[in-house]
Amino acid sequence: MKTPKLTVVGAGPGDIDLITIKAIKAIESADVILYDSLINTDLLTHASPLAELIFVGKRKGCYTYQQDQINELIVARANSKGSVLRLKGGDPFVFGRGAEEIDYARNFGLETEVVPGISSAIAVPAYQGIPLTKRDVSESFWVITGTTKAHKISNDIPLAAQSTATLVILMGMSKLKEITNIFLAHGKENTPVAIIQNGTTPHEKIGIGTVGTICNIVEQKGLSNPAIIVIGEVVEKRVELSSIYNQVSALAV
Repeated sequence: MKTPKLTVVGAGPGDIDLITIKAIKAIESADVILYDSLINTDLLTHASPLAELIFVGKRKGCYTYQQDQINELIVARANSKGSVLRLKGGDPFVFGRGAEEIDYARNFGLETEVVPGISSAIAVPAYQGIPLTKRDVSESFWVITGTTKAHKISNDIPLAAQSTATLVILMGMSKLKEITNIFLAHGKENTPVAIIQNGTTPHEKIGIGTVGTICNIVEQKGLSNPAIIVIGEVVEKRVELSSIYNQVSALAV
């Protein structure tokens, strides 16, 4: 009999190469893989031909499984088949409910393991040349969920709006107008903003503006979830890098 086990694995932000060797090994050895909608499904080609693959993600608010059902499925499959791998986008401990699932599994005597992943909060801005911290520009950054469990805007956003830190907001597109209004109330109309949709993937789209203009830019470009919002002076560094790149390209021609 195989030992019932849950391994929670971070699949990274979307680029198939942004995954750890340990994560690949875990995928290869799993008996059952429960995967989310934000992962790159090409990663499933590493699974054993005998592995059971179960999609448990959500798309546009439609849940294939509720979280309680996922928890129960993990325990049931671990007891019947052995090694269950929970494959999540980004890092499973950054708004990924990885800790909740591990706590539940441990209550039923399952062995548990975590394989960290590259968080989209850091990797997606980096792919666009946006440094979350930069000397003399930003000394820290906040990573905040835009929408809480109660479907309300996070109370941390007004606090972040009062700081000079870079703000990275996940799951915040539906609250974008509320978010910008908070920053406008603190006199930050001209603070740079970037919105990156489907970051690190071939379908990546980006909009650059300010707190005062970004809502119009989102409408013009048709930006929507899944997307990351970056607010702060560091966004200007991306603009500067792009300008330099364009100048160099023009000289080369």
